[in-house]
Amino acid sequence: MKSILGEPLLHFVAIGAALFVWFQWSGGGAGPGSTRIAITSGQIQHLAASYTKAWQHPPTDTELKGLIDDWVREEIAVREAVAAGLDRDDTIVRRRLRQKLEFLAEEAAQAAPPTDQELEAWLTSHGDALRIEPRVAFRQVFVSRERRGAAAERDAAAILARLNAIGPAAPVDALGDPTMLPSDIELTSTRDIDRLFGPGFAQRIETLAPGAWVGPVKSSYGLHLVQVRARTEGALPQLAAVRPLVEREVLAERRNRQLDAMYEQLLAKYKVVIEPHAPAAADQGRP
Repeated sequence: MKSILGEPLLHFVAIGAALFVWFQWSGGGAGPGSTRIAITSGQIQHLAASYTKAWQHPPTDTELKGLIDDWVREEIAVREAVAAGLDRDDTIVRRRLRQKLEFLAEEAAQAAPPTDQELEAWLTSHGDALRIEPRVAFRQVFVSRERRGAAAERDAAAILARLNAIGPAAPVDALGDPTMLPSDIELTSTRDIDRLFGPGFAQRIETLAPGAWVGPVKSSYGLHLVQVRARTEGALPQLAAVRPLVEREVLAERRNRQLDAMYEQLLAKYKVVIEPHAPAAADQGRP
């Protein structure tokens, strides 16, 4: 018997029953504007569960009573504040109420996960933003216009002939002029190549056939003899590679459509009147 009486669940139910009787006795209708405050067993369970999660142990009888008392005070404060109109011109309160209303619509929008057909359709229509850029891998020998002056073009042609005579595997360390630019570039997007060599350089080399040395190719720095080693074409990514991102975008579009539909339906209940207003002083005199 003592073990039963010591069960927290029994205390929990007893307190809930006592509160129910007391609130029933205190009378009044339920809801904002009434004098009756009813705490359901579900609300008590929620208070106890929140306390347990925060403190890693269930509340004692005293602690549970304190939680309920605090909830009652909060309910009283909210009702009195609403009755006094304190919520009407409070931007934070208005924004929070709007968020809660829109959250209901968002829940409905996310009730079912997007299908593969939805994801593929989104990827097809928005794929340009996710398109994989063309990439090029190449080697280059730099010829400086500043160092060689008018002889730069002639020297570049001589170095090119030497490279082609040796073949595709020709070493490049001892050829050309010193530069901070790398001589061997792994597969790199055209955007990053232009960022490294200057605008337009990637376009000049991305159509070159792999294997042979060609040039000179102009860059922002001077002349380059280039050997393209590999190239990949630009393409839309496979859905599997970008699925999480596409799912987020599809769900976001769903939410927006759901919110638009909700407000369109609710707007039909209201008559919106925008009163004429005088322009602010800062706007007066402007065309």
